[in-house]
Amino acid sequence: MARMTAARAAVEVLKAEGVSTAFGVPGAAINPFYAALRDSGEIDHVLARHVEGASHMAEGYTRTTAGNIGVCIGTSGPAGTDMITGLYSAAADSIPILCITGQAPRSRLHKEDFQAVDISSIAKPLAKLAVTVLEPAQVPWVFQRAFHEMRSGRPGPVLVDLPLDVQLSEIDFDPDTYQPLAVHKPAASRAQVEKALDMLAEAERPLIVAGGGIINADASTELVELAELLNIPVIPTLMGWGTIPDDHPLMAGMAGLQTAHRYGNATLLESDFVLGIGNRWANRHTGGLDTYTQGRTFVHIDIEPTQIGRVFAPDYGITSDAGAALRMLLDVARERATRGGLPDRVAWVADCQRRKATLQRKTHFDQTPIKPQRVYEEMNRAFGPETRYVSTIGLSQIAGAQFLHVYRPRHWINCGQAGPLGWTAPAALGVAKADPDATVVALSGDYDFQFMIEELAVGAQFNLPYLHVVVNNSYLGLIRQAQRQFDMDYGVQLSFDNLNAPELNSYGVDHVKVAEGLGCKAIRVHDPDEIQPAFDKARSLMAEYRVPVVVEVILERVTNIAMGTELDNVNEFEELATSAEHAPTAIATIGS
Repeated sequence: MARMTAARAAVEVLKAEGVSTAFGVPGAAINPFYAALRDSGEIDHVLARHVEGASHMAEGYTRTTAGNIGVCIGTSGPAGTDMITGLYSAAADSIPILCITGQAPRSRLHKEDFQAVDISSIAKPLAKLAVTVLEPAQVPWVFQRAFHEMRSGRPGPVLVDLPLDVQLSEIDFDPDTYQPLAVHKPAASRAQVEKALDMLAEAERPLIVAGGGIINADASTELVELAELLNIPVIPTLMGWGTIPDDHPLMAGMAGLQTAHRYGNATLLESDFVLGIGNRWANRHTGGLDTYTQGRTFVHIDIEPTQIGRVFAPDYGITSDAGAALRMLLDVARERATRGGLPDRVAWVADCQRRKATLQRKTHFDQTPIKPQRVYEEMNRAFGPETRYVSTIGLSQIAGAQFLHVYRPRHWINCGQAGPLGWTAPAALGVAKADPDATVVALSGDYDFQFMIEELAVGAQFNLPYLHVVVNNSYLGLIRQAQRQFDMDYGVQLSFDNLNAPELNSYGVDHVKVAEGLGCKAIRVHDPDEIQPAFDKARSLMAEYRVPVVVEVILERVTNIAMGTELDNVNEFEELATSAEHAPTAIATIGS
């Protein structure tokens, strides 16, 4: 039996479980683990600038490709508490990440030692497992259980806390014979699927609501196949965006009170049956429940049994992994199709396609300051179907979901429920690390961008290029404030011809200078016709320097973006497009 430190045994388990990358910040209480990580030479480490940033990098990494589990590492005390936001964000969106923290020696626990905090108790409400390992011999088996917990049932995060003396203790462990535990996921029975399809067959205007559980199950192909077989339109949730391509004839749009499409809301209100798969009925999707549920029958399929009936009681519920349920649904539906037992949905699908073709919103505005709709129009033109978008919270996320297009699962990397400020930049770095060949485009408002902006330096240091679009609707206000202050200080009135005057930079946040000071590249755009050339220049800079590039677009101060509480209250808030030229959202297959 091999003899090694518990810290090395932990690293050996990480390797055996498929971990190849970790994000973190070293410190005294976790340095033995870091030494083992370094000596192994097989796990790449990305040095974050803040431990919360490391946790969001781990999230971005996990969210990017099926099978990845992001790992973040920090020392004792505040490093663990800094990870709590990452744990919350991951738990809320069913994302498995592993947080590893150092801890004071066992003899010093409960003595209020320096940077000693009961992090496992703090983390327990947010993690599937949170444990301080008190016996060195248990270290490899706690990590084995950690990976089993993260992958089984509803995915989610785990925190493992390692006292300093536990890491240094020697134990017997044979990594060559180690095996991961078998993953358990519930599966729908044939009888349950038969009943769900019977209920669906009675509907005249059915829909499928596709949630993030389908992406977690890597079952988007099965979803599209089922929708095509049954000829039923699909409404993805914000977390399920990309399960069906935006240009697919059965993609009916997103519904909700913020991150939604007009045609998606209109279609959902016309439906009489909803099959929800891997979704939570989150309030941003449903809006007011009375409006959402009235006149509709609901079947809900979810991997977590306590999710069924949590927001409202469905007419029928099934506890199942989304992939297992979709495969069974396909098997039974194919059998019925061979017997001619599937209803004709041609008229209903055509009705949904008509709404999608005619309820496109106008995006082509030539005003200066720039209207945000124009930014997303230009993004749709500039970035293709393989682009991985990353976004978290605020008007930028809301407008992005309303106007951008997503064509692949895991190409909308989104912090759906928690929405912490500053999430976008570190998450985008995690995405870039997980898929180095991808075009990664992050989207932030000016306020979100200021949080964790220091993590841009990580991208510069480790050559993780991505494009960060910052839509700034406060810049002109800062300029006016700076003008007034400049007049008070120097008795000189500056005109708006001096918008980029160097003297103004000390009076407001200059994202361009900050980004460049952190080793990245940055471009500021004031005119709508400058947006596309800026994106072209950004791509050139990313290729040349292999660093993040910020494109800051200066917007008008206030834009009418839907913030209603009911689905039927957000239908009339902005003019529709009058031609394809003015709505370059280009859903080319509609009606084809």
